[in-house]
Amino acid sequence: MNKVGWIVFAVVAVVILGGLVFLSQNSRVNIDVSDRDAFAIQGATEASGNISDHVFGNKDSKVVLIEYADFQCPGCASAYPRVQSIIEEYGDDIAIVTRNYAFQQPHGMAAAAAAEAAGLQGKYKEMAEVLFANQQAWATLSAAERDERFAEYARNLGLDEEKFKTDRASDEVRHKIQFDKALGNKVGVSGTPSFFLNGEKIETSTIHDEDAFRKLVEDNL
Repeated sequence: MNKVGWIVFAVVAVVILGGLVFLSQNSRVNIDVSDRDAFAIQGATEASGNISDHVFGNKDSKVVLIEYADFQCPGCASAYPRVQSIIEEYGDDIAIVTRNYAFQQPHGMAAAAAAEAAGLQGKYKEMAEVLFANQQAWATLSAAERDERFAEYARNLGLDEEKFKTDRASDEVRHKIQFDKALGNKVGVSGTPSFFLNGEKIETSTIHDEDAFRKLVEDNL
């Protein structure tokens, strides 16, 4: 390549890089949660994309377990069955809230969007279960292959596929994911899974010890 060619290449590269930076910066939403009680169940508001917290068990319980999770996080997939067993056993006495804290690359955000999009059709829990159960199958795919796999999951769950795809890319879903993460940042979340029981952070060693986790829940109940 001659000198002129290198100059043209450099200019094009700078323009492309600048465009990518611009798109990245403008894909972020400045979510202000300074006035929010991060340990309380959140309703649907404009800040959260008009999507409320996903609550399982007894939403009126005074015992609230909040999880911040990333669907691409192996530790979250490992903790998922323990959370489900607590819902099944103590669901009448405890509220369990699942929030997004997507940071795993390259598919954490996309998986969170798939779950939230399914939630808009009443199938958040079902999609979450499929994503965790098949984590190793989609975590290594290309972006295009991943999107097709998620669409396949949506079809298998009986969702309206076109609505699912539209919702996945919507501002509402993006706001919900970033709203959840802002709440997590407010309470000091730095990794996943992170659990808070009535406002107290649960130690990682307890999360991965099924008996200790269950006893902590029982003691609070």
